[in-house]
This record gives sequence, C-alpha cells and structure tokens, in this order.
Amino acid sequence: MIIIPAIDILDGQCVRLKRGEFSDKKIYSTDPVAVAKEWERQGAQMLHIVDLDGAKTGVPRNTEVIRKIAQTVRIPIEVGGGIRSGKIAREYLEFARRIVLGTKALEDPLLIKNLVKDFGSERIVVALELKDGKLTVEGWQKTSAKDYKEFAAELKKIGVKNILFTDVQRDGTLTEPNYDIALALAVAGARVISSGGVSSTEAIRKLKDLGVDAAIVGTALYEGTLTLADALKAAGSSQLTKRIIPCLDVTGGKVVKGVSFENLQIVGDPVALGKKYSDEGADELVFLDISASKDERETLYDVVAAVAREVFIPFTVGGGIGSVDQMRKLLQLGADKISINTAAIKNPALITEASRAFGEQCVVVAIDAKKKGDSYKVFLKGGTVETELDAVQWAKEAEKKGAGEILLTSMDKDGTRSGYDIELLRQVSDAVRIPVIASGGAGSMEDMKAACIEGKADAVLVASLLHYGELTIPQVKKYLSEHGIAMRI
Repeated sequence: MIIIPAIDILDGQCVRLKRGEFSDKKIYSTDPVAVAKEWERQGAQMLHIVDLDGAKTGVPRNTEVIRKIAQTVRIPIEVGGGIRSGKIAREYLEFARRIVLGTKALEDPLLIKNLVKDFGSERIVVALELKDGKLTVEGWQKTSAKDYKEFAAELKKIGVKNILFTDVQRDGTLTEPNYDIALALAVAGARVISSGGVSSTEAIRKLKDLGVDAAIVGTALYEGTLTLADALKAAGSSQLTKRIIPCLDVTGGKVVKGVSFENLQIVGDPVALGKKYSDEGADELVFLDISASKDERETLYDVVAAVAREVFIPFTVGGGIGSVDQMRKLLQLGADKISINTAAIKNPALITEASRAFGEQCVVVAIDAKKKGDSYKVFLKGGTVETELDAVQWAKEAEKKGAGEILLTSMDKDGTRSGYDIELLRQVSDAVRIPVIASGGAGSMEDMKAACIEGKADAVLVASLLHYGELTIPQVKKYLSEHGIAMRI
C-alpha cells in the first residue's frame, strides 16, 4: 500500500476543502510547486493533484502549475479535475503518470474504454465520489442516479482496474474513511485508492488490511495531525517494498523451464498458473513468449488475453514485440506493461516512442546477459545471438531512452538454482535509477534475500521454485519480511 499526499489547487493556491464545499476552504500555500517538492523530500512516492477550478467548471485552469510540478519533482503524479475530453486527457498524459476522471466517466464510458485501450489500464483512474451513498459529478456539486456498485461493475468490463473512492461527507473532516465501501470495491476486484477521512495511522492500517492499494491523505498532513513518515510506516512503505514476480516462460502455448535457456520442459498451463499466482498474492506477473523473436513472429495474443482475464495484478508481456502498434494491442488485451528485448537493441528509438505513447512505467527493457571475461555481454533472440553490447552500459542507455524498468536475466544462472548473479545485479542497480528486476538462478529464499540486499534488486523473478510447488508466494514474502525486507503482505 502506498500513501499519496494530495495537492488540491484552487486559483493557483494549495487549499483543502471540507466535505467538498468550495465555500469552506482553507489556503495552505500560494506555491503548490514548493508543496510538491516538500512532500517529495519527506518520502512521498506519488502525488495526487486536483485542479479544483477544473473540477467545478469542467475546464482545466491550473494546467501550467501542474505541468511545472511534474517537471520539478522526480516522483510520478496523478492528475484530476476537469478532464472531460480525450484531447485534455492526452495532454495531461504527456507528463502525468496517471489521470483521474470522474464526471466524464459517467457521461461517456466509451471515452474511458478508448483511453484504457490507447494508454493501458495503469494510467487511467476512475473516481467514484459518493455523498450520502450517491455518486457525485461536477466537482461534487451534483449527484447521479447511477448505483456505484453497478457503475464499478461496468468499469471493470471495459478494462478499468484503478478506482479512486472518496466519501465526500468525510473529506477534510479528520474523521475516518468509509471502510465498508472501500472493502466492497476491493472484493469486487478493483485496485482501490481510498480518499476522504484518512487521518490516522490506525485508519491506514485498517485500509491496508482490507486490501486497499493506496490512500490519499490531505488535511491530516497539512494540519500536522499525521506526519508523512508515520503514514508511510503504517502503510509499510517507509521504504520501497520489494516485489515477488512469478515468470511464465511460454512456448507453443505452454509454460516451460530449462537451464541456461536450453533443454526446455513443459511445466504447466499459463492461464492456470497465472490465476494461481494472482490468487496467492504475487505482486506482478511476467509472461514471456520466449521463442517469438527467434521464430520471427508476433507474441501469442490469444494466450495473453486468456491469462489477462484471470489475473488482477500488474501483468507484463514480452516476446516478439517490435512496434508501438503491437504494444497497444497487448495493452488492449489486458497487459499493463510491455517488455522489449531484441527490438529495443535493433531500434533503441522504439523505447522512446513507447515511453511517449504509454508512459515510461509501461516500458520494461529486458536484458539477457552472459559473462564474457571481465564484463557481461548482451544476447538477443531468446539468448541465441551474442552482441557486442555491454550489459551495464546498455541498461544505462535504455534508461536514457525512456525505459521505466530493467528486467535483468543472467543466462549463466538461469534454471541452475545456484543463486542470482549478485555481481551483475549490483553493477546494473548501481548504474541506473530505475527499478531492476533480478532474474535467473533462484534456488532458495536465501537467494532472493541476497538479490534484494546484496544485489540491490527492486524485485525478484521466480519460476521453477513456484511452478513445481516447492515454495509458495506467502512463504517467500513471510521469510523476506522477517529478514527486514519491506514486502506487501
């Protein structure tokens, strides 16, 4: 669970409203950019920014100051307020990680569906803002007859995964959230962002226990009744949590596993395994069509779609992907991130093009590396073709081009269960600022601990140990948590 400080902007000033009433406002700063920098300094991982003028009038009024915030801080921002057309949505998505739509989602579900198709479900958030149990629109000034549960179900059908729920009657009141509705949305399969009345560490812990994905905190932070440090600690995000990511290496429609990319053995069905890992609490899932590039074909779209229907965690797809159009198709089928390897090496500009189209958080550059002398060389086409690229330098270049993450596989270690290549991991992790996923060699929970601590990995990819039932995701998370590694449990 993450904590997201709120920055509500009205007439260019940072304010807080009570119960959504524009007549009941309090000004906290005339410089929203400075406020954003301060929350970043205190450890915020994301900022929630609302153009209140835009929410009220339907026309964004504070775009430039919001753009300046995005250019000033290094953490992602999500933006809402007055986003009521595809044109405005696309303009904000040029610099915001996510956009939040409320009124327009009720009026024009087709627009939301198209935005999810074009940009991926991770970048689109729909706000369910309730007053006395009724959905509100136009900056909380009017109510809708639409039932919120019915609306949430409709959103799920068109691919929306992120729901921002606000109990307007509790917003800005320093009371507590509406736990019942937050739980109902989480049980229904939404990634819930809770807002309104989040004012204590107890409330944050309870939301976390209910399965809420994030909490937006505003008045409590500005009034000093809750510190950001305490909020982060209560949420388990005082340090960035590490991720456990099962990997489905797929060929011929089946999940396979081998040693050093060779001697592949069938281990299961990707749909069944994907559902199992999603249900067990995996943080993400990676699907790699490992023979697509070598066979010079596109990835298995039908299998990707089948897996996507069964998982409710971030879903990364790679293999045989060589264009933005292919990426868009996979995002439309339910992928949240796209992994590129061979195509990125042959055409590094593709990384930049994809990052601009979908946001860098959607773009994962996979690096298959093998030690050659004193350095690590990059391989392509499923590890069958050696290049002259140095793995560390290529990782740095990929970051410059716009990659949001590096999936780093040691070919020497893959399938050997002898532990991750800690030297390779540390070199790449030290060279880039974006997250690095360790892949290849997991033989025990101790190996995963070493990858996170000694190798400085942000996540560990696991295959054989999970596929063959030797370990479960809850076991791994419990072990790592007990050894001081922050996990989402």
